[in-house]
Amino acid sequence: MNGAKLRARLQAGEAITMYNTHHASTGLAARLVELGADSVFVDCEHGTWSFEDVRMTGQIVRSVGGAAIIRPHSHERPIIIRYLNAGADGIMVPMVDNADQARAIVDAVRYALPSDYGKRLVVAMIETQEAIANLDEMLKVEGIDVFFIGPGDLSQDMGYPPAPPFGEPRPAVVMEKVAIAVEKIRAAGKVAGTLVTAEELPHWLEKGVQYFYVHTDPFLRRGIASVKKTLSKEVV
Repeated sequence: MNGAKLRARLQAGEAITMYNTHHASTGLAARLVELGADSVFVDCEHGTWSFEDVRMTGQIVRSVGGAAIIRPHSHERPIIIRYLNAGADGIMVPMVDNADQARAIVDAVRYALPSDYGKRLVVAMIETQEAIANLDEMLKVEGIDVFFIGPGDLSQDMGYPPAPPFGEPRPAVVMEKVAIAVEKIRAAGKVAGTLVTAEELPHWLEKGVQYFYVHTDPFLRRGIASVKKTLSKEVV
């Protein structure tokens, strides 16, 4: 499993990218890795991926040198175990609000994979103000490889839309909360991650973030818009 390879790179201080296919497509997942993605995000919270999709995607993505990171719909123990047994290279668990929940995730991973849990990457998603308030205690939990701040759900928790209009920044108060969380994570000697646009990435890289989740849709949107703009000029 390539989760261990990602962990080794993070521990060495490298930055890692994870791209969302936005579609249940093993071919697209593999192609993203061939184009340079370190890992692909298989979103089983908002997406339509089945357990069999997870198994097949993990195999294909690993065959081209990448890793499949699976987000279950919750941190239910049986769900985490099933995705790990289906072949996830890593598990990225949403809405982790306190240290007890973080410990339960680690316990589930080690129960599911008693002999090779070290081969899987474990990511806890910090997505609420409660989680940020409890972060100091959560950072003491051994077995979490990445503490990932999800700005979309954090925005909603703070009373804002999950995403700003395309091309516009998130509210400053939300980004201040993300910055506070990143500082705490880095101060504890742990790995911080967050969702970024291509424009935001340099800022968070400078702040010490190592694990970057990137949506593919903005690249497609800009590319298609560019083609349409060129065609409209030709028509005129």
